[in-house]
Amino acid sequence: MVSTEMDMVGNVLPQILMEGASEDKGELARLQSFVGAIAIADLVKTTLGPKGMDKILQSMGDEHARKTITVTNDGATILKSIYIDNPAAKILIDISKTQDEEVGDGTTTVAVMAGELLKEAEKLVAQKIHPQIIIKGWRKARDTARKVLEEIAMDNSDNAEAFEQDLRNIAMTTLSSKLLLHDRQAFAELAVKAVLRLKGSGNLDYIKIIKKPGGTLGDSFIADGMILEKSISVGCERRVENPRVLIANTPMDHDKIKIMGSKVKVDSMTAIAEIEEAEKKKMKAKVDKILAHRPNVFINRQLIYNYPEQLMADAGVMVIEHADFDGIERLSAVLGSDILSTFDDPEGAVLGTCDSIEEIMIGEDKVIRFNGCQRNEACTIVLRGSGAHILDEAERSLHDAICVLIAAVKNHRILYGGGNAEMRMSLAVDDLARTLSGKQAIACEAFARALRQLPTIICDNAGYDSAELVSNLRSAVHGGAISSGLDMFKGEVGDMATMGVTEAYRVKEQAVISATEAAEMILRVDDIVRCAPRQRQQ
Repeated sequence: MVSTEMDMVGNVLPQILMEGASEDKGELARLQSFVGAIAIADLVKTTLGPKGMDKILQSMGDEHARKTITVTNDGATILKSIYIDNPAAKILIDISKTQDEEVGDGTTTVAVMAGELLKEAEKLVAQKIHPQIIIKGWRKARDTARKVLEEIAMDNSDNAEAFEQDLRNIAMTTLSSKLLLHDRQAFAELAVKAVLRLKGSGNLDYIKIIKKPGGTLGDSFIADGMILEKSISVGCERRVENPRVLIANTPMDHDKIKIMGSKVKVDSMTAIAEIEEAEKKKMKAKVDKILAHRPNVFINRQLIYNYPEQLMADAGVMVIEHADFDGIERLSAVLGSDILSTFDDPEGAVLGTCDSIEEIMIGEDKVIRFNGCQRNEACTIVLRGSGAHILDEAERSLHDAICVLIAAVKNHRILYGGGNAEMRMSLAVDDLARTLSGKQAIACEAFARALRQLPTIICDNAGYDSAELVSNLRSAVHGGAISSGLDMFKGEVGDMATMGVTEAYRVKEQAVISATEAAEMILRVDDIVRCAPRQRQQ
C-alpha cells in the first residue's frame, strides 16, 4: 500500500518518488540548510582566536575506540571527526577541509564566516529579499573585500632579513591560537628554519615530525638531516661515513614457493634438507646481486631474515629493515637514490649518499640519523612533551604553522592580524553599499556585518567587552591608524606593526572566497530530496 500525500487544502498530490524517499521544498528546505550550517559554525566558534577554547572528541564505537580521545582547537580536526547528517553542514565541513589542504590554517575562520553570512542571509530572506538578489550583492562585496586585501597586503620579499622576520611573526600569530602559545617563540623559530631549508620547493615530505613522550614542549628541537625511527640490525657498524645507500623494496625472507595451494610431498628428511638448501642458495644469489652494487648501507622496506642479514653484516654492510613505505619514499627523496626491487643492473642503479649515518638516542628510544643529506632541504623536528594528547595537538599546531609559512614563502604578501584585515574589508564594503541602489545595498551591508563578527567573536572568546573593543577598532582604523588591531593579551586596541602580529595574505584571501562560495551555495538551495536506498534482492 503506497501512502498518499496531500497538500494543505486536502488535494491528493501525485506520488513521484519511490516509497521511502522524501522531499523538503521552499522555505522548509532553506531553513533546514541554514540551521545545519549555522549549528556547525557555532560548534567551532568558541575555538577562534588566541583565547579560543579546546574541544574533547571521543569516539562512541567499541570499547577500545572509547578509550581514544582527542583534545584540540583545530577547526579542521574537529569538523572531520564528527558525523553529520545535515547536507548543508557537510558543505561547511568540505570547505574547512579544502582550507586545510590549500593553506593549512584558517579552518575555523572559514566555517565561522560562512555561518555568519548565513545568519545575515536568514534575516534578509525573512524580509522577502530573493536569494539571487542577496547573492548578487554578496559577489560585489566579495570582489571589493578581495581588492582591499590586495591593496593592504605588504611584500618584504626583496629584503631577506625583513622577510624572515615576517615569517617568524606569521608563525607566532598562527601558533598564538594553539596549544603552543606559551612556547610560540621557540616553535616559530623551528618552523621558519624548517621551511627556509626547503628553498621555496614547498615539499612537506622533506620535513619530518617525530613525537617522543618525555621532557617538556620546550625541549623540542630541529635535527639536521633525516631521522628514521628504526634500529640498525645486530652485528652491523653503528656509524658509517660517506656511505653508498641502497634503498630497496624486496622480500628478503627465504623465497617460498608462492603458488597458491601447491603441495610438496617428500619421502625423506634428506629431500627436505635439499629444498631448504635450494632456498638458501636462491637467497645467497640474491644477496650477491645486492652486494654487486657495492653498498655500505642496505635499507629495505620489508622484513630481512637472519641468514641474508648475516651475509650482509659479514660483508661489512649496515642493514636496516622494516623502513616502512613512508620511510623509504622520504629517504629516497633526500638521499637522491632509486627504490630498487630487482638487482640485475648494478651499473644503471642510482645509490644515495650523505655525510654520515649513525644510531642515536632520543629519550629512551634508539633512532637512526642521516646527516648532511645529498638534498640538504631535509630536516626532522623532534617534539617532546609530557603525554600523547599534548604531542598530538603540538604536531597539529606545528603542521598548521609550517603549511602557512610555505604558502607565505610562495606568495610573499602579508597582512596585519588582530581583526585589522576584517575591519578594513568591512569598512570598504560599507562604502560600496552606500553607492548601490536597491536591495543589493542591504545585502552588502549584511556582508560587512558578517566580516565584523569575526573580531567580535575573538573578543567574546577572550572574555572581553566585544562591543566596546570592536567599535574602538573601527573608529581607530577609520581615523587613519591603519595598523590597529585587537591585542587579546591586554584586552585593548593595539598597534599590530609594533606587536608583530601578521598573517599570510593567502590564508585570508582563501577564507573569504571559500566562505562566500559556500554560503552562496547553501543560500541557493530550495529543495532537498532524500532518495530511498535501492532494495536488495533476497
